[in-house]
Order: sequence, then structure tokens, then C-alpha cells
Amino acid sequence: MKKTNSGTKQMMDMQNKIAVSTEELQLLLSCGRKTAIKIGHSAEARIDWGKRVLWNVNRVKGYMDEISE
Repeated sequence: MKKTNSGTKQMMDMQNKIAVSTEELQLLLSCGRKTAIKIGHSAEARIDWGKRVLWNVNRVKGYMDEISE
């Protein structure tokens, strides 16, 4: 069987989202859970919705642009 490239498709879908889960944030940033959460908090991107935690993608992207050289 031919291997599908689901990781790339999943990444393309996330580019259009305004909020992502912690697991999706990890994929978006290409880092582990602890680092993704640290970046999300630094970007002040956390959204609490009941028991769910989502992250504002635009704030995370803006923060990453701001701290990059």
C-alpha cells in the first residue's frame, strides 16, 4: 500500500483555523507539549472553553514573528 502524507494535509488544514488544541499547537510549532504550552502562554493565546483549552493561532504567529530575528 502507498503511504499517505496525512501530516502535510493536517498542517495545511491548521493554517486556516483561528484556534487549535494543544496537540495541534505542537504540530504547528514542531515542538513538544511543554514547549508548545510555554510559547502559547508567552503569546497570551490561551482560550479556556469549559474544560477545553484552545490556542489563538494569530496570537501565536504574531508572537513568533515578534521574537524572531
